[in-house]
Amino acid sequence: MSIPARPFRADHVGSLLRPGALKEAREKARRGSIDPDELRAAEDDAIRDVVALQEAAGLSAITDGELRRTMWHTDFLTGLDGIEATRADYAINFKGEGGETKATASMMEVTGKVRRSRALMVDHFRFLKSVTGRTAKFCMPSPTFLHMRGGRSIVSEEAYPDMDEFWADIVQAFREEIRDLVEAGCTYLQIDDVSFATLCDTDVRQQIRRDGEDPERLAMLYSSIVDDIVTDLDKTLSVTMHTCHGNFQSLWMASGGYEAVAEIMLNRIGVDGFFLEFDTDRAGGFEPLRFAPRNKKIVLGLVSSKVPRLETRDELKRRIDEASKYVPLENLCLSPQCGFASSHHGNRVDEDIVKRKLELVVSVATDIWGTAQ
Repeated sequence: MSIPARPFRADHVGSLLRPGALKEAREKARRGSIDPDELRAAEDDAIRDVVALQEAAGLSAITDGELRRTMWHTDFLTGLDGIEATRADYAINFKGEGGETKATASMMEVTGKVRRSRALMVDHFRFLKSVTGRTAKFCMPSPTFLHMRGGRSIVSEEAYPDMDEFWADIVQAFREEIRDLVEAGCTYLQIDDVSFATLCDTDVRQQIRRDGEDPERLAMLYSSIVDDIVTDLDKTLSVTMHTCHGNFQSLWMASGGYEAVAEIMLNRIGVDGFFLEFDTDRAGGFEPLRFAPRNKKIVLGLVSSKVPRLETRDELKRRIDEASKYVPLENLCLSPQCGFASSHHGNRVDEDIVKRKLELVVSVATDIWGTAQ
């Protein structure tokens, strides 16, 4: 089987910093001083700007920066019937240097039957496609992260006495949204599934056990759920999956190499490629990549979206060379390890360093593979 054209040699995870004008417009909308149409116009303007930023950097995959979202996952998932935000905190906080911790108040629960009664973000994609001549890429959160933080306890037993029915309903809802995205012209879809990387963390695994779940079983379950979502999709659609150890205001939730999940994740999920975080030793070494099948690409997330330091070309090339001991060079690609703004707050970087990091990804990819595509 030939290697798919996407992911591109130089790619990125998706989210980008919200500009000040958009943050101001969103606050005005919250206060009721501008109407939804005025807010959408501000979002449209900001998206045109981030599209221009990506194109100028030389990227082939163009996202809307998730600028219409408050958070990378909650906006999408709570758009489905039966899923509600609780604004509670997960038992595991995000962590930073020097002992800093922070909670996100982003917990959700399933209170009724999960249904897609309306399109969720198809209109977001249509606008993006209308403002770029390059490949418009849509990023969709996986439903497994909803379940991982709480397990059975966050799914109503009244609505779902049988968990198999819950998973069948949520897979159906996701496939309906993907069907409409394809009809709107989407050819590149990314599933964001933080569950797999966080399952590698000792503290998270202990919390999962306290929630009454088995982390070993969850890796198998979640791989089957994501595979059910992406199996037998339209042949024009390339699908990738991204996993990382958490990304909130430059903080992280988990640490640990991919050994605990790599064989299952890389071989049981029928996507064209995997975006994997490798920018710090929190993600361990490249050894788990030995499980990667030869018909899939591995996108090495070597450029940090969390810190303003610009990586050097030499260090990126050295690490790509190290990874090529486990995955053939022709199966590798390069990207930042995550988005630059998984929430509306954004990471602790500025627009200039974001631009320079994206340009660096493109430049190094071109040096190594002769193309950024």
